[in-house]
Order: sequence, then structure tokens, then C-alpha cells
Amino acid sequence: MKHTKSLNFNIKTQFILLFFLTTFVKSLFSQSNITIVIESSDYAIALQTDNSKRLWHTYFGQRLTLPNEYISISKQLRYYERNEDYYNHAYTPSGTWNIAEPALRVMHADKNPSTELEYLSHVTTKLKDNIVQTVISMIDPLYKTEVQLFYKVYQKENVFEQWTVIKNNERGNIELKKYASANLYFRNKDFYLTQYHGTWATEMQPETHRLTAGIKILDSKLGARANLYAPPTFMLSFDEVATEDKGKVMLANLAWSGNYRFDFEKDRYDNLRLIAGANPHAAEYQLAPKESFETPHLIYAYSENGKGEASRNIHRWARKYRIFDGEGDRLTLLNNWEATFFDFDENKIVNLFDGAKKLGVDLFLLDDGWFANKYPRNDDNAGLGDWQENKKKLPNGLGYLVKNATEKGIKFGIWIEPEMVNPKSELYENHLDWIIRQPDRKEYYYRNQLVLDLTNPKVQDHVFGVFDNILTKNTDIAYVKWDCNSIIYNAYSEYLAQQNLPQSHLYMEYVKGLYKVFERVRSKYPIIPIMLCSGGGGRVDYGALQYFGEFWISDNTAPVDRVFMHWDYSHFFPTIAMSAHVTNWDKTASIKYRTDVASMGKLGFDIEVDKLNKDELKYCQEAVKNYNSFSDTLWKGDQYRLQSPYENSFASFQYVDEKKNKSIMFSYLVNNRFEIIYSVEPVQLKGLDFSKKYKVKELNLFPNTTTPIDETVVYSGDYLMKVGLNPKISRERKSVVLEVSAVK
Repeated sequence: MKHTKSLNFNIKTQFILLFFLTTFVKSLFSQSNITIVIESSDYAIALQTDNSKRLWHTYFGQRLTLPNEYISISKQLRYYERNEDYYNHAYTPSGTWNIAEPALRVMHADKNPSTELEYLSHVTTKLKDNIVQTVISMIDPLYKTEVQLFYKVYQKENVFEQWTVIKNNERGNIELKKYASANLYFRNKDFYLTQYHGTWATEMQPETHRLTAGIKILDSKLGARANLYAPPTFMLSFDEVATEDKGKVMLANLAWSGNYRFDFEKDRYDNLRLIAGANPHAAEYQLAPKESFETPHLIYAYSENGKGEASRNIHRWARKYRIFDGEGDRLTLLNNWEATFFDFDENKIVNLFDGAKKLGVDLFLLDDGWFANKYPRNDDNAGLGDWQENKKKLPNGLGYLVKNATEKGIKFGIWIEPEMVNPKSELYENHLDWIIRQPDRKEYYYRNQLVLDLTNPKVQDHVFGVFDNILTKNTDIAYVKWDCNSIIYNAYSEYLAQQNLPQSHLYMEYVKGLYKVFERVRSKYPIIPIMLCSGGGGRVDYGALQYFGEFWISDNTAPVDRVFMHWDYSHFFPTIAMSAHVTNWDKTASIKYRTDVASMGKLGFDIEVDKLNKDELKYCQEAVKNYNSFSDTLWKGDQYRLQSPYENSFASFQYVDEKKNKSIMFSYLVNNRFEIIYSVEPVQLKGLDFSKKYKVKELNLFPNTTTPIDETVVYSGDYLMKVGLNPKISRERKSVVLEVSAVK
């Protein structure tokens, strides 16, 4: 009996000791959990390992003053059922403990579909002044599949760039079934998503709605011209819909010119998970042993001072770090498209040079229709793919046009669409194996054309060769417009089949092949300006824009529509990148209104100059001179959206130079349903120096008209930003351009 009691006592003692020892070890281990902090100048992301070596998000918001306090954030979080990891993992795997939408799905070499990720290591490196990069390595403890999370921070701009690299350390092939670029977690109770949609000529239409429980998915499955129906862009507001100057907001763009997918999953705690990356639909990716896969990059700016600040930050970032020649200059131009369409010859084009010279623009751009002989490019049904000058239209070739333009004192540019082919072409007849098409099915066309198979290195050589041959033969060509008008139908690659590679690689390898071509173009031609066009805004992303200095917003050039489009695009892209032309799309609008709207972008003209009357020509000439005088402020200054066209009958935009000495204000009448006679109230300006004095001058006055603006008054910056300025828009003054200049 005594022996039994003694035994029980010893067991109890051992149990108690074991309990305290276990608690002590857990305490020690919890104190050694790794906290990783990724900071910009004003904001931070914090991640922390748990006792299972899983890495999870603990914080997203304003930067903390004391760095050591990030460690204790997790102690403030108490979730029920200890299921927090289901939701806020740094890169959510699938098939084990996770019940939420994953960032990563892998079919391992032994056909096991489950993955676990444990923290392995991390390193933070200052790449250069203002840029800090953190790389976090995680590994599956069973299969040794490795995942690296990259966070590159542009500190002054509060811009974050995220992507992922996945490495196969197994002995056999693995298949990536989902491979997100970024997995983020936000703790707020309400989230408002602004997404954008449209189609040809109706790009960037916004819709804002409150996210509710469950998953909201934005995606594209179009392959090429992937932005046609919806761009890889969104705005996310926290707690309430952000205004220009108030609210927490994220502006994001996936830097990828192909299919994409954004998952917004609101969990049981009303928090939000964001999983963003390339769309895995029909795009499972096979990795051989030791191979790595890099995802597209997600770019986002975050601000707690409204979407205006977030926009200006991403504009500064884009100009300095991403857009080709983002801090350089741009060329004004005259394009022949709306003047001639396909119906032109050599003499007609040469005569248009005189119009460019009269306007005072820098360049003449020859658009579609100049090429192909067996199947002449006289409409959009034939010729695409046959890149020789049409002998009937241009008997003396492009060189003759370049020479004539140069002699008249203007530069010459050319349109190409080298990724595409018409079935009615010699290229189609000779290289059927170069085309994305189903070999045994009916072909389906978009704009009467098919897409070339850029997974094939020979096709990459061909597409680069189109560009290279034209510029090698015509070294004085000073500008190229690169178009892309078709989505991918008939998704099948003969090249992938020949290489015994899965057809599911097509969508990823197409874009990779495209970027290889762009890299070659920029390697050999590092200076020439190239416009990015895709039947309008069908390919607007920061993946492509690293090779292009500007993009075509839309084929819709109706000025009122362009005001709305400019408003929406400007949330994500700077003005220096947005091409805007004066055209005859809406002939009911005056030449002044059309030009004033186009002057808010990278100015061009698409008109028959000889059909302008004397006053219209004089006005356009003066507008070009004015544009050249303020273009630096427009291209390189800060933009302020003052008055929304969605909420008012008038829209106002403002640009301010870095030293706050010069500002340009654009105002437009956009809705006159109720016959509004004039703008009643002043518009408050932004971004000026409170202590400086300013004078106001109206630009772009039509001949024989006078301004109602009193240009003799000197205003303080304080007055202009608190009281404002009335541009005096009216039925007779539908557009007004004002220059606000500091005076001593």
C-alpha cells in the first residue's frame, strides 16, 4: 500500500515536472519565434513564425515608432479554435491543415497533392538607395519543395513589389496547379473593392462595392490582349471608400501581360485575404528536378491619406523605376489613321507631312495599311504577317517617306503588329506551325486574325526580326507604335507538342516569349520611343511598360469619354505614359474641347489638318506651343484630381511641378443634361506652397475670344487651396486650361 502511494506520488511529481518543463520549453521557443518586418518610409508588413514554424501575417499598416514592438503584436490576437493559421498564412499551401483558398497547390512527383511550408530563413538587403529587398525562404519538410517570397520596397514612394520563386527539389517532376505572386492578410471590418471592366472603346469603367463573406474573384483568360474586358488592376479601400484626401487605400497592378487572377476572401473574423497572381486556369506548370519557377510581380502602393497620395506615389515610382524612359521627354505627333484609314498612297502620306509641320508637332506616324503585296493590306482581312512595303501604295518604300519627312523638319514613325497573322497572308501559308491554332478544328478569329506562337524560339526570332528589319533598313525611323489586336482562341501550340511539353504551359510561355522579344528590342534599340497599343487599352500593365514609354488608352477618342478614362487610368499610371490624340471621333465637339482634353495626356493629332479653318489651325498651333511650355509640369509633376466627372457636371485636374512654382489646371464640362449655364463655385487647388504668391493665366484661348479670368490678381497659395479658383466653365466655355505661376 505504501509502495503504491509512493509510486502514485512519483508519477504525479513526474507529471508536474514534465508539465512545467514543457511549459518552460514552449515559453523559450515562443520567445525565439522569428519576426520579420518589411518597412517603407511610412508603412509596414510584419510576419512571424509560430511554434510549428509556419509563417503568418501579424500586421499591415502604419510603421511603428519602436521596431521591437512588432514582436508583441501577435500576443494581442486571440482567435477561437486556434484556427488563425487557416487564414493569415504568409503563403497558404493546400491539402493539409488549410481550409481557405490557397496561394500554392502542388502535385508532387509521387502524386501526393498536399503541401506544408515551414520557415527556413530570411535575408534583408539594401539593393540601392531607397530600395530594400527581403527574401523569405520556406520549405516543405517532407518533399523539400522550396518557396521564396520576395518583398521589394521602394521606401520613399511607399510602393511594394511582391513575387514568389518555387523550386523543385524532388527527384521527379512536380506540377504547379496554383502559384500566386502574393498572399496578404488585412485586419479590418469593412473592405471596399473598386474593380474595372469594359471592352473595345469602353475601357476602365469602375465599379465599387463592399466585400462580403466568401470569395470575390477577378480574372482574365484571354491570353494575349488580356486586359480587353478587365485590367489586372484594382483599388482596395479599408473601413470606408477612400476619397482623394482621406482613407486607407491600396492601389495594385499585376505586372503581367497575360492571364491573371485576384482572390479576395473575407473570413469568419471579417478580415480579408488577398491572393494575387497569374491565372492557373488551363495553365498548370510542370517543373523538372532542380528547376525554378518565378511568378509575375504584384505592384501596390498603400496610403492612409487617401487615393490621391497613393496615386502620386505610384506615379513617382513608375516614372523613376518602371516605365521606359519614365523621366525623359515625349514626342508630339500627327497620325494618319483617322485621316486615311487604309486608303492612302505615297503622295497622300507625303502631303500629310505638311500638316504635321503646320501644327508644329515633332513627328508623323504612319499607321496600319502600308504593307503586304500578294495579299495587300487594304482592310483588316488580309496581309497581316507580310511585312514588306506594299509596292502599289509605296513604290519607293518607307525610305522615301522617312527622307521626305526629315527634309520637312519632322521625324517619322511606323505602326506594326508583329505578334499577329491574317489567314489570308503568305506567313500563314508558309508557317502554319508558327500559329496558335487547333490542328484538327475550325479556326476562330478575333478581328480576322490569329496569334503567333511565341513559345517557339523561331517565332520569337521572326517577331524581333520584323522590328529589326524595318529599323535596320530605315535607321532614321524615330518612333514605333506596337499593336496587339487579338485574344488567344484555338489554344494549342505545335511547338510545345513537338517538345513534349504540356499544352498547359502555353499561357505562361507565350508571355515569357513576348518579354524575351521586348528584351531583345530594347537591347538593340535602347533609345527609340515605342507606344504600347492593344486595340486601345488591352495591354496596360507594369510588366509591358518597362519596355514602352507610353500606352494608347483607348481607340475611343471622344473627348468626354476620354475625360472619364483619364480619371480612372490616372489612379494607377502617370500622365507621361498616357497617349491622347485629337481626332474626329466626336465631330460635335469643338476642336478646342478635343485639344484641351488631349493636352492632358501625351499630345497627338489624328485629323486632316487641311480641313481646319483658319481659326482652328491657329488655335491648334498655339495649343501645341502651350503644351510644349507646360509639358514638363504635366509629365513629371504631381497630379491632383480635383473634381470627379462621376459626381459633378464639371471635371477638374491639376498638375504641380516639384518646386511648386508652376501648376496647370484643366477643367471640362462633362454633363449638361440640365442646361447648366456656368460653374457656380470655386474649385480648391492642391499641392501649392501656402506661403507663395501666384498669378493665373488662361491658356488655349480660341482666336477672337477673351478670358473672363482676371489675370491681374495675385493670390496666395493659402487662398487658392482654401478658397479656390472658379474656372468659369459654361456652355460657351466647355473646357478651360489655366496656368498658375509663382511670382516674387
